Amino acid sequence: MLARTGIAAVGILALGLMAGCSSDSGSGGSDESGSTLQKAIDAGSITIAVADERPYSWVDDNGEAQGATVAMHKEIFKALGIDEVKVVESDWNSLIPGLNAGRFDVISAGMSILPDRCAKAAFSDPEIMYTTTLMVPEGNPAGLTDLDSVKATNGDVKLAILAGGIEAGYAESLGIENTVEVDNAQDGMDLVSNGRADVFAMTAISLNWMAENNPDAGVETTDAFVQVIDGVEQIGAGSTVFRQDDTELLDAYNKELKNITGDPEEYMSLVGDYGFTEENLPPEDLTTEQLCEGDLS
Repeated sequence: MLARTGIAAVGILALGLMAGCSSDSGSGGSDESGSTLQKAIDAGSITIAVADERPYSWVDDNGEAQGATVAMHKEIFKALGIDEVKVVESDWNSLIPGLNAGRFDVISAGMSILPDRCAKAAFSDPEIMYTTTLMVPEGNPAGLTDLDSVKATNGDVKLAILAGGIEAGYAESLGIENTVEVDNAQDGMDLVSNGRADVFAMTAISLNWMAENNPDAGVETTDAFVQVIDGVEQIGAGSTVFRQDDTELLDAYNKELKNITGDPEEYMSLVGDYGFTEENLPPEDLTTEQLCEGDLS
């Protein structure tokens, strides 16, 4: 991604261990206490935060971290000499504030690269491309196909959206007002399943995963789509998030990431089991700088 909110118990020890960690300096970590990267190497561990959005990242019932982004991060940090990846779980809307407060070192949630987020945190090179879909009651009684079709109902249907999610921005841009925010994907599905919302909008791979793994929920998903806002197709590109002054860690991460995204076979070996395909690989010419500037042309 699911019903957990706040920081999971699995991360309490990790929070205590990492709370005193300082960030890299802008020049790559020259403060007396050492950079985040060097501290992680010395400790042999790093703390990442996940939102319960499957199949990107989540913590299972046994307290183990799962998901495509977690698989990539274990591989990358191991290559950097960091063998242990500790995980905390947070509501989506608390991820960037928690990162900047020093509660963890990295956000592992396939977060979309958006200009307003880039103003608050640093994003790695693009990792996963995605589209959007709608989760609706079985039979799709309202005949919804995309967010434009939701808007066309003139408020007759209630749209569930993830607080802080990219779909919330789409809804606002389209002027959709009959919405309800949820903290995580499970809550969104529950609203549709229980009839308290008519539709839930989120990334296609997440909602398809949830519908397939919850056959008794009474929901289905529409065909995936790319939302158009003011005549411009909205590019969905997710990546890993760091504090803005953790430049050394970010640069080292990007170097190892290229070994994965530049090799489709390696990429699929890490994310394929979670439903991702080579279509999710970012185009080679798509850059974080473009997305941070809002250049979707």
